[in-house]
Amino acid sequence: MHAIEYYRNEFISYLESKTTTKEPVNLYEPITYILNLGGKRLRPVLVLMATEVFGADYRKAMDAALAIEVFHNFSLVHDDIMDDAPLRRGRETVHEKWDVNTGILSGDAMLITAYQLFENYAGPTFRDLAQLFSKTAIAVCEGQQYDVDFETRDDVTVEEYLKMIEYKTAVLVGAALKMGAIVADASPQERLGIYDFGRNLGIAFQLQDDYLDAFGNPKTFGKQVGGDIIENKKTYLYLKGVALGSELERKAILDLYSIQPKNPEAKVASIKEIFLSSGAAEQTKLAIANYTESAFKTLSELDISPEKKALLHEFGANLMKRKD
Repeated sequence: MHAIEYYRNEFISYLESKTTTKEPVNLYEPITYILNLGGKRLRPVLVLMATEVFGADYRKAMDAALAIEVFHNFSLVHDDIMDDAPLRRGRETVHEKWDVNTGILSGDAMLITAYQLFENYAGPTFRDLAQLFSKTAIAVCEGQQYDVDFETRDDVTVEEYLKMIEYKTAVLVGAALKMGAIVADASPQERLGIYDFGRNLGIAFQLQDDYLDAFGNPKTFGKQVGGDIIENKKTYLYLKGVALGSELERKAILDLYSIQPKNPEAKVASIKEIFLSSGAAEQTKLAIANYTESAFKTLSELDISPEKKALLHEFGANLMKRKD
């Protein structure tokens, strides 16, 4: 096994060797652009790590790793169009730099390219990768639709919200790990175990993102603190605040989430105070801890060496170590 940074560097080198702008330029240049915007490359790193965890050379999984990174970036291109987002990783989004039609078409080409990469695997490996990918891609689309639907609903439950973030975010983390297990020809039980480790870790990560959006340190969080409150997003914090708050707190949350003032500072401060006083903040931290613990419990039960468990544990701990 190698260090996490080694896998990341190896993948980036492979990505750069495979990313070329060909004709028609207006189709492929946006793809090169979004793939070169950077990012942590978490999902492809997980594919490579899982392949070696189950005893195969990580290089066998390079095309699977590239497929999941291309798919992830495809989803970002289309999400940015849906959200009318001007920036992605500090740079212009594809539809802003070109136009919406280009973003849609280039995104479609990325999705097809991701599927094509699985053709480099033979027989059962190709079948299992393609089946997993199709199931995951559909779940991500379902999660995105739930997220859109929730914007106009006032009766979203905690269970529905957890299902949404599982589909929109966590299944792709689980799938990345399971792809590595498939390439390594791991047993069905091992594939399921590593998938559940990633799925639970992905849910914990998204819940933590919700928490830090309200209570994170603006200097280290990397995004606008309070952004979800400003946009009236019904996050886990919001749902717990409504469920646990007093009648006055609940009314205040609902009233504040029905407005979008030009200067949102007072709104953000008031909502954060209710999140704290109602117990919503504490319950969110508890949920983060519970899902993280579930992930690491699943990891501990995998029939792999202590060294390999330690590397995956390190990855998970690093992912969850943002505290402010």
